[in-house]
Amino acid sequence: MARALRPVLLLLAVAIPAIVLRLTGTHPFAPLGILVFGLGVVAASFVLAWAAEAAEMDISGGLAIALLAVIAVLPEYAVDLYFAHTAGSNPEYVQYAAANMTGSNRLLLGLGWTSVVLVSLYVAGKRSGRTVKALVLDSGYKRELGFLLIAGVVAFVIPLTGQIHLVLGIALLAFFAYYLWRAAASEHGDEPDLVGPAARIGGLPKVQRRITVIAMFVAAATIILFSAEPFADSLVDSGHALGIDQFLLVQWLAPLASESPEFIVALLFAWRGKGAAAIGLLISAKVNQWTLLIGSLPIAYGIGGGGPALQLDGRQIEEFLLTATQTMLGIAILLALRFPRWAAWTLFGLFAVQFAVPGQTGRYVISGVYAVLAIAVFVHHRREIVPTLTDPFRRTKKKDDDRELIGV
Repeated sequence: MARALRPVLLLLAVAIPAIVLRLTGTHPFAPLGILVFGLGVVAASFVLAWAAEAAEMDISGGLAIALLAVIAVLPEYAVDLYFAHTAGSNPEYVQYAAANMTGSNRLLLGLGWTSVVLVSLYVAGKRSGRTVKALVLDSGYKRELGFLLIAGVVAFVIPLTGQIHLVLGIALLAFFAYYLWRAAASEHGDEPDLVGPAARIGGLPKVQRRITVIAMFVAAATIILFSAEPFADSLVDSGHALGIDQFLLVQWLAPLASESPEFIVALLFAWRGKGAAAIGLLISAKVNQWTLLIGSLPIAYGIGGGGPALQLDGRQIEEFLLTATQTMLGIAILLALRFPRWAAWTLFGLFAVQFAVPGQTGRYVISGVYAVLAIAVFVHHRREIVPTLTDPFRRTKKKDDDRELIGV
């Protein structure tokens, strides 16, 4: 028991300074606040990820994967919803809610998906002794892609209208609830494949395991509750103090802190030859972001004193368009349930280029490149579009063979 909890206790100790500062009402110099409260968010994120993985021992089926993806991104949601809630009374914060959401989405696909694929192909090639050109997923992932494709298409309403309306938010939340319901109804015969601290916690006797997992959830949620607000404010204040664009700090630094455990879990799966499971986790996280996260923003904005719609300025509209077109290219590539090496390098390259080509013109040009490539790949995979769109609404069938395949 003590050995299993050692990493958890170590991370909880790392978060103590953040709790102490918050309880005492101390406001450190903004860059120091980013470090202290950011470490609190990262520590809590790891504890959440391990608890969610260990909980798979007691939650079966596709619901476990869906819930793991939700829980893994809760720290990110806490920061984003704080920005949206604050924007209800302080319009300056509207841009930060959009910044965090678009940054985390593009990181997830441009860095997360591509890293997992490239690591998976390297591991497969090393084991087989030959070059492996594509990661192949089984047919069960078509449902996840169907949900993501529908949500991705609907997301274009946001840049077209320049707002995230409450009606759209409620519709996305309802779609997410349906997604969870379908995940719960799916059948998966595989045993949970846990690694690291999660494996040691999952190996505890049932009663001890459940008590430990619940305690980890409570502790991590408490840390996030105490750390999210001052971490978010420290990002904004640091921009003022250091002369750095606050939008960029919120867009990239906050998601890097909150999503690092999710990336690490996925990369560990890929390193162990479980590339399809890793991509499945990240696809599910992407579905959560396009439904649960976006749907929650106008609600948090309204509760904070705003109107029925979260209005976006020109910069935010460009960011949403860039994020939406990147998502569509990622979906188009996966329609045939194959993720080729060239596609991973293309997505990574386009993700990196955006930092070298900043400004409005750069964002529109890269969005256009994403859109043209997405259309070309959709045309190439046109026979898969309708089956993918309809798969979320089909009756779930038990799979005879749920093994992961690596294509050559």
